[in-house]
Amino acid sequence: MTTKILFVCLGNICRSPAAEGVFRSLAPEVETDSAGTGSWHVGEPPYGPMQAAAQARGHDLSDLRARQFHTGDFSAFDLIIGMDDANIEDIERLRPAGNATPVKRFTDYAPGCGLDHVPDPYYTRDFDAVLDIVEEAAKGLRASL
Repeated sequence: MTTKILFVCLGNICRSPAAEGVFRSLAPEVETDSAGTGSWHVGEPPYGPMQAAAQARGHDLSDLRARQFHTGDFSAFDLIIGMDDANIEDIERLRPAGNATPVKRFTDYAPGCGLDHVPDPYYTRDFDAVLDIVEEAAKGLRASL
């Protein structure tokens, strides 16, 4: 059985597509997707500065397009990864009764990063620092499978 993992952030243009792109480089056998809890950017490619920072590290995000998280994702994926507690709260509000799909924080797989969330580089403008966390967490997630 193929493992299916969904990465979720707020708008699905920075953190979650970066997480998906980095993770699929490490584990191409795992089926991945990403989504946002908000609908502002549906259909758009990842944010240009995030794409450029990821590309500089060998991660191609150009084929990804933003979509909004929905209740069907609970049954479509084996694991849902949120980038921060607000994302996780928004995800959990949509959980169907009786569904047991695990929802985890991405930084749980990167204890060495010293943070309990992946900062949003759309606001911080520090795309490289976010990619450092994302790469560490992706390696930890890969090792946990």
